[in-house]
Order: sequence, then C-alpha cells, then structure tokens
Amino acid sequence: MSEIRVLLVIFSSEILQIFSIYDNYFVALHCKMRSMKIIDTISEIKSQLQGYRKKGKTIGLVPTMGALHDGHAALVKKCVAENDISIVSIFVNPTQFNNKEDLRLYPRTPEKDYKLLQKLGVDYIFSPSVHEMYPEEDKRIFDFGQLDKVMEGEFRPGHFNGVAQIVSKLFKIIEPDNAYFGEKDFQQLAIVKEMVRQLLMPVKIIGIPIVRENSGLAMSSRNQRLSEEQKINASEIYKILLESLSLKSELNPKKLTDHIMEKINRVPGLQVEYFQIVDGDNLQTIDSWNDSDYIVGCIAVFCGDVRLIDNIRYK
Repeated sequence: MSEIRVLLVIFSSEILQIFSIYDNYFVALHCKMRSMKIIDTISEIKSQLQGYRKKGKTIGLVPTMGALHDGHAALVKKCVAENDISIVSIFVNPTQFNNKEDLRLYPRTPEKDYKLLQKLGVDYIFSPSVHEMYPEEDKRIFDFGQLDKVMEGEFRPGHFNGVAQIVSKLFKIIEPDNAYFGEKDFQQLAIVKEMVRQLLMPVKIIGIPIVRENSGLAMSSRNQRLSEEQKINASEIYKILLESLSLKSELNPKKLTDHIMEKINRVPGLQVEYFQIVDGDNLQTIDSWNDSDYIVGCIAVFCGDVRLIDNIRYK
C-alpha cells in the first residue's frame, strides 16, 4: 500500500506540473493577445473593434490630447476595470484651440504616454494624424444654448464647438459603451453630456474626480510648462478655494466671488481670468445659495502665460 501511495504522489505531482505548464502557457498567450496596439487610422481601429463588438464585449474610451499625468491615469484605470476592451485616444485637436500659440506650445510626449498606458493595461491607443481626423474642414456648428456662452465659452470662443467636433468624431469611430472625462474640465463634461443627448449617442459619459498634486494643484498637462516657483504660486489657487468653503455662511455668492478673485490676484504671478459660482446643471451664475441644490465655483487663472482651470463644489 505504501508503494501505491508513493506512486500516486509522484503521479499527482506530475499532473500538477503539467497543469502548471499549461496554465503558464495560457497566461502568456492571453498577455500576448492583449498586448497594447497603437493604431493611427480610422479604418484599422474600426476593423479591430468590429469582432469584439459582435461578441458583445464592452468598449471603453478615454479621449486625451496626450502629455499624460496621474489625472489621466485615474481615468484609464477606471476604463480598464469597467470594460472588456479599453482604448485611449491621443490627439491634439486643432479646432478647439482659439490661440495658435497655445496649440504650438501644447506639450507632446508620445513615448512617455505609450509606456504609461502599456503599464496600465490599455488594449488600444488610437493616435491619428490631423489629416486622418479632418480630411476636410469640419463645418458643423453645435448649439448648446447657454452652456457654452459662459466661463470658458466666453473667454475661448469656438472652443467647445471644436471639442464637440472631435469628441463626436471619436464616438462615431470607436462606438464606445462608456467614455471617461475628468471633472477638472467641469464645463467640458457638461457640454459632452449635452452633445450626447442631442445626437442620441448610445454612450455613457462618466466623470472622474479631480486628481491633484501633493500641493493641491489640479493635475494638468499644462503644469509641465510651469517652473518650480510657478507651481508653488499656482498651488495657492486650490488653497484659497478650499478656504472659501468656510466663508459661504458669511458671504453671498457675489461677495465670495470678489473675495476669491482679490485674494488670488495678490499671489505673485497669478491673474484671475474669471471666477464664477454657478448652478452645476445649467452653468448659470447664481445670486443666492438657495438658488440651487448643486453649486460649483469654476475658475481660470493665468500663471505667467500658462492658463490653469479648477473648480470646487459648494453644495
């Protein structure tokens, strides 16, 4: 009986080794099959996704302009976790820049971006050329009512029309089930949701909370253009916004707006372009804290020649 037990142990051990070998093989095969692909043409990305869609796989998209940071990483992690197939688009969209110099200076770090996305487990990067996305001029004009007439829309005319042009193109090409956007671009998130509603696009728009540097500065690709001293000064933006939460009971929205703008403008190198306290749904300025159950303060500040945006929820 003891000899039989020994033989069984040996046999069991060999079986386990065989299963282990096959298990490792399939794991390696799976990793190879899911290795990240970089695609730069519309026809190829549509061809790649067609098979997954027929199998009922969920597709998630994170639209970006590259120069990725931890804020983008938070979007990507959510996308990878919630979808069978994850796609990150990298495209610096010229139609949303009303300042040509801002477009020229926008940071571009493709190799660094690719390495980060590979590490995060992304399936596809869609990185087309300008000509691929705009073989001819896009003359579409979107009507967002008052949503794009205030804040960013007031100071960057045409910006949100350009955003709608490129995002609608990406949604038509990728046909994602879910798309992920950062809440730092609060107004943009509202615009994209309205565009999807108007065009009856079957995509769920998911907003992800602002990711901040240790100093509190909202993460942005434009932060790469700031010197260390400028970063220190720029970190005061969020500190002052945070402090304003405790002043809500003392000051009405108009007085709090003036207080914040004055305090930020006293910081060396900072100049407020706008600060508005708005209804979070329609983005219209409020006069009283009782005007809405969803109130957000949105701000744009120049730090030198770098334009930074941020927001804070009051209610």
